[in-house]
Amino acid sequence: MMKAHTKETQQSMTPDKALGFLKEGNLRFQSNLKANRNLLEQVNDTSEGQFPFATILSCIDSRVSAELVFDQGLGDIFSIRIAGNFINQDILGSMEFACKLAGTKLLVVLGHTSCGAIKGACDHARMGNLTALINKIEPAVYATQLPLSEYERNSSNVEFVDAVAKTNVEMALVNIREQSVVLKDLEASGAIKIVGAMYDLSTGAVEFYD
Repeated sequence: MMKAHTKETQQSMTPDKALGFLKEGNLRFQSNLKANRNLLEQVNDTSEGQFPFATILSCIDSRVSAELVFDQGLGDIFSIRIAGNFINQDILGSMEFACKLAGTKLLVVLGHTSCGAIKGACDHARMGNLTALINKIEPAVYATQLPLSEYERNSSNVEFVDAVAKTNVEMALVNIREQSVVLKDLEASGAIKIVGAMYDLSTGAVEFYD
C-alpha cells in the first residue's frame, strides 16, 4: 500500500530518486498497473501538512494529468498547469515556493505531442486573451529549425508541431534558470534537479530529456 509522503520520506528523497519515482510511475501507467493506494486515507494523512517530492509544470490538456500519467497520489506532487506549459513570473513564484519552501527535489517541465496551444502558436492564432498567451509560445516556433518550406511551418505539419513542443520545453528550462536565482542556486547546490520531458498522447509514455 502506497502511503502519502511524510517529512521524513521527503527529506530522504534525492533529485535522482524523485526522477526514478516518476519514471516508475509512468511505466505503471503505460501497463495499466496502478499502485495500491487508499486515497481517502491519504486525505486524512495529509490534512495537516504536505510533503511532495516533485513539482511538475504541464499543459491544461485534459489527457495530460500529471498525477495520472505518473501514477501519483494525494500529497505526492505539486501540479502547475497552463496551456502550452510556458514560464511566467507567477509560475516561477509557484515553483520557488514548491522547491525552496515546501522542499520538492525535482522540477519537471512536461510538454506533450499534438499540443493545441503549440498548434495555435504555429498558426499565429489571435483571439481575445488567448493572443497574449500564444505570444509567449511563439518564440519556440521561430527558434525551431527543420528543413521545411515556410508553408509547412504550421499546425498541419505534425512533425513541426512536435518539434516546436520540444523547443518550447527547452526554452522553458532556460527561462527558469535565467529568471529565477532561487531555482538556479538550488540546482547548482544539488538540492534539486530541473528536467524537461515529453508526453506522447498516443502511447502514454513520457520521454525525459535528462
